[in-house]
Amino acid sequence: MSEFEALSGEAASTDVALIIGAGPGISASCARLFTQNGMRVAVAARYPDKAVLRALEASHGVHLYARDAADPTAVARLFQEVAQDLGAPTLVVHNIDGRVDGIFRKRIVEAEPHLVLETLRNAAFSAFLVGQQAAKMMGNNRVAANGGKGTIIFTNASAALKGFPTSGAFAMACHAKSGLAQSMARELMPQGIHVANVPIDAAIGWTQEDGSRAHRLAGTTVDDNMADPDRIAETYLQLHRQHRSTWAFEVVLRPWSEKW
Repeated sequence: MSEFEALSGEAASTDVALIIGAGPGISASCARLFTQNGMRVAVAARYPDKAVLRALEASHGVHLYARDAADPTAVARLFQEVAQDLGAPTLVVHNIDGRVDGIFRKRIVEAEPHLVLETLRNAAFSAFLVGQQAAKMMGNNRVAANGGKGTIIFTNASAALKGFPTSGAFAMACHAKSGLAQSMARELMPQGIHVANVPIDAAIGWTQEDGSRAHRLAGTTVDDNMADPDRIAETYLQLHRQHRSTWAFEVVLRPWSEKW
């Protein structure tokens, strides 16, 4: 057994995960998996009173925080409170795509400038604020068994890889997050902080009350044609546990049947 394998259980018991942006998909799956692996978990959202989040609070002991991730003061206060309540985060997941009502599927001549700016603010600017605070705090963390001080993961979309028609604002935001993540990785990985950008090229089908997996726009999953958020969470956990000799930066996730 390697030193990393021997100490991974001990390291997990002291891990604090902070998930920014919350819903029934990736964030909920991450919160469940991380707690099951011994982590103390905090979830921050503008509106944390969602039923799925209250259920996670009751069933898994997840700590909930009401925060606007695009507000610099609110983000700084969030990290301070999480550190006080649970300990300094060792895993931070930014899981906000940032799109606003009225901006998606708009031709370039139709997109309203204030909605474009709001999309950039929600997605890319919030990613910067979260990444900045995470870097500040993780720099003081002790070195874990895998040789790192912490992990910052940015959930992204296929729009980070190519700009689709009628999706200019969203493509701008996704490309901006990719650029931010790449710059942060080059700066922070030599300092022991793992940064990963994860474009998900798929509709995400999460488990509904009737047990089926479905997406509100794409319908019900058939033969694993949609990404399973539980499997995405497994990838995020594996990224966090990677040894520093083999840190991955960009991991693109898509179903086996996705055309790309």
